[in-house]
Amino acid sequence: MDYKKVTENLVKWTEDYAKKVGAKGFVFGLSGGIDSAVVAAVAKRVFPENSLGLIMPCDSIDKDREDALKIAEVLGLDTKTIDLTSTFYELMKASFTSENKMARSNIKPRLRMTTLYYYAQDLGYLVLGPSNASECYLGYSTKYGDSGADIMPIANILKTDIFKIAEELGLPDFIINKKPSAGLWAGQTDEDEMGFTYEVLDSYIRGEKVPEKEVKEKIDRMHKNSEHKRIMPPKFEI
Repeated sequence: MDYKKVTENLVKWTEDYAKKVGAKGFVFGLSGGIDSAVVAAVAKRVFPENSLGLIMPCDSIDKDREDALKIAEVLGLDTKTIDLTSTFYELMKASFTSENKMARSNIKPRLRMTTLYYYAQDLGYLVLGPSNASECYLGYSTKYGDSGADIMPIANILKTDIFKIAEELGLPDFIINKKPSAGLWAGQTDEDEMGFTYEVLDSYIRGEKVPEKEVKEKIDRMHKNSEHKRIMPPKFEI
């Protein structure tokens, strides 16, 4: 793959779409991870003055916020920090008392999506989503959370290719080498939670190599079970 050409085309496609719909700028979450950093770098190239990164700690890991600020400094990006922790705890205390870890943790990206759309509507911006093709294939995202966006610039780019795109965009090594994590709880990483590496997953998606039987079955099951995340909600036909 010619990563330089892909990066140029990615920026051009994003710019063309923004022009087509009359967007005044972009707003996106800046999480301290590589996907949001790539999205931020693309946004900054399209709208140098009208790209806003929202840093939204929500019972989060301090290092992620620190990394997000470092990325913003590297890109010369405008940011706002909106701490959603107290809102999250109020919801837990008032209504959401289940001990189901995923049910509780998924509230965080949904609060962030609500915040992003407030700023988008206020400023006339589009919300950029950070989901990549590997996550989309597995449904490794929160419905109406990080998957809630107006435009998904990197949704057709596999995770292992995202690292190369990041290099083309001039992002620093610390973010490229950071272990991918959704930041849902301390110590959580994508690959530990999935049970296989992105290299294995992407190789399978490309049709290059079939992983061992147990891993293949798990990938196929996750892909099938998450189909509802990749399609519009079904509607009754009269």
